[in-house]
Formats: sequence, C-alpha cells, structure tokens
Amino acid sequence: MSPPDASAPEQEDLVVEIEKLGDRLAAARASIGKVIFGQTHVVDLSLTTLLSGGHALLIGVPGLGKTRLVETMGLVLGLEDSRIQFTPDLMPADILGSEVLEESESGRRSFRFLEGPVFCQVLLADEINRASPRTQSALLQAMQEHRVSVAGQSHELPKPFHVLATQNPLELEGTYPLPEAQLDRFLMEIDVGYPEEDAEREIMLATTGVSEAKAEAIFTADELIAAQRVVRSVPVGERVVEAILRIVRAGRPETSEVPDVLNHVSWGPGPRASQAMMLACRARALIDGRLAPSVDDVLALANPVLRHRMALNFAARAEGITIDQIIYRLCEPVR
Repeated sequence: MSPPDASAPEQEDLVVEIEKLGDRLAAARASIGKVIFGQTHVVDLSLTTLLSGGHALLIGVPGLGKTRLVETMGLVLGLEDSRIQFTPDLMPADILGSEVLEESESGRRSFRFLEGPVFCQVLLADEINRASPRTQSALLQAMQEHRVSVAGQSHELPKPFHVLATQNPLELEGTYPLPEAQLDRFLMEIDVGYPEEDAEREIMLATTGVSEAKAEAIFTADELIAAQRVVRSVPVGERVVEAILRIVRAGRPETSEVPDVLNHVSWGPGPRASQAMMLACRARALIDGRLAPSVDDVLALANPVLRHRMALNFAARAEGITIDQIIYRLCEPVR
C-alpha cells in the first residue's frame, strides 16, 4: 500500500485560493471598467503588474486617461496613494523627503526626517520624463529595495509599494529619456493608445453629464499582499519556462543566433526580464481564471516586458527597424 500523498491537500487548498482570487480579480476589473472605458488591455496589464509586485511605466500622449487609470487602480486595490507631478525644477528631496533642524522647548537642537510623497503604497509619478535624469534616479533605490536613504539613514517604505509612472512620448517637447537602469526596474512598459470610436463615444457621454460613475474598493492592502503570495505559488510548466528562457536569451547579442538581434541590437534584456516574465505569466493566468500559465501568456507579454529592456544600434535606426519587430522575430520559434 503506497503512503498517502501529503502534497495533495496543499494542492487542493491552492486551487481553492486561486479560484477565490480569480473571482475577486473579476470584480476588480468590473469596478475599474465603470470609470475606464475601452482600455481593457491596458487595465489587464496594469493589474498583472501589481499582482506580480512590480512597477509599470504607462506611455501615451496627454489626455488618454493614464492618470485617471492609476488613481482608480489605487482606489480599487485599497492602496494609500500619492501623486508627484514631475517638472524640470523638481529636486530629489521633493520626492524622498528631507531632514529639518528643530529646536525643543529646552533649547536642544536635533534633526527630524520629514517623509516625502514616496512614502505611500502606490505612487503616481506623473509625466516622469519631464524631470531631469538626476531627479528621475531618486526613485531607483525605492523601486528596487523598497526603502530610501537620506543623510546616511535608511527609511523603510510602506508595504506593498508600487510605482505607476506615466510618460509622454519622447518626441514631445521638454522631455528627458529615462536612464537604462531605471527603465529596467519597471516590470512592464505599457503603451496607452487612442480609444476605439465606440469607447470614445462612451467616454464623451459618461464624463460630461451631471454625475459620473465611481469605482469601489475590492481589495485591501493586506489582501493584495496575500494575492501576490498566491501568484508566486502558481505552478509553471517546463514548456513555459523554456519559452521564457529561449526568448529572453535570444534577445542578447552575446547569446543570440537571431540575425536581426546580431545586426541591430546593441544590448538586450538581463535576468530581471526573465524574472518579470515568470511572475507576469502567472498573474495573467489568474486574471484570465486559469490555474497555470501557458506559452500564449509568454507571447502576449513579450512586448511589454522586453520593449524597454533592449536598445537598437545606429544601423537599426537608420534602416527604420523597431524594437517591436525584433521582439516579433524572437517569438517566432516559440509560436
């Protein structure tokens, strides 16, 4: 007689947790949909990012609802939010906080740390590329280590901590490209495009009347942290793991055999891209109500996960080659 499988109850409990989380995520999507129209793909990618415990960079021209989307996500997920409007004169201390000299009633002087707006659970970094590279880099430590150092002292940030940054296309006047090290901290780069005609009609009618629909909170911060733990528990098949490795490693000129990469890419995605893809595939499966990710998830997420982690060389720009075309070539052997 074979011994009982001790892992079976654990697997059953995980299935129940995943199914419950799937229902909550469906409710969250519906709540966001009351306010955000015609951007289902963008909403799903943003939710995927937060479920994965990462940060997102939303790129699009002004007026597409990027700021409204971030504010709505914070409300629905029960997160304490803060907003920073990035401008050319913004300084790092305006983001992180600073120490001030105080004098007590007894005349004793001491420094006290005043927290900046980064001390929140979801930070809306609005038009992040309007600030100088020095100020943009003030978020580097916060995004990676979830703490900041000011005047030699380390200060922990609240949990969970997410940065949802909006960025104008670089072609617009008065913008600065983000440093490569900071771009790599974003789990995804999400393109926000113009809405379809029906969605724009709905936006026009719903937002110009006497009253507007409002989203409602579905999660709390603690429940989101628990959901992120569930995401990390989702099993991933070997085929999905191999697909991730094959695509990411093929994007590096040093390890690639793809002609387009060898001829047109100056540097490719690092190991953080593989980690991001693994987490995002799990989260995407849960949002779709599935118990495990598939290769289709890898293909769907390749663009937003890899696009900002690769750079074209001069020859590619001269020939009109785009990063999206390169990523499509990377995915072809896996399709």
